Amino acid sequence: MKFITAIILTALLSFAIGLFTALPWWSFAITSLIIAAAIHQKPWKAFFAAFLAQFALWAILAFMIDIANQHLLSVKVANILPLHGSYISLILLTAFIGGLVAGFSALTGSFLRKR
Repeated sequence: MKFITAIILTALLSFAIGLFTALPWWSFAITSLIIAAAIHQKPWKAFFAAFLAQFALWAILAFMIDIANQHLLSVKVANILPLHGSYISLILLTAFIGGLVAGFSALTGSFLRKR
């Protein structure tokens, strides 16, 4: 139950901090750290909860933005990167990077709680 609660809270707070503030792109890492420190879990569970929450959030948001411009920008960026013009690969890569940042932040929060 803590795992699901951590996923939901991390996704909601990350979305809210991105929507209602003018903080930098990595500000969701702060929310992941706070959630992991507040909800006591094993370190690997905290990592995966934050990773899954942020991966899903960034994938959904990137896909919604991508649909709005009919994949024009994402195909051009995917051609610059070695993704062979695949906008799906670009969205998954973006979500993976966001998930890693959130996961490592939550891992740090989990280790801080153990002190």
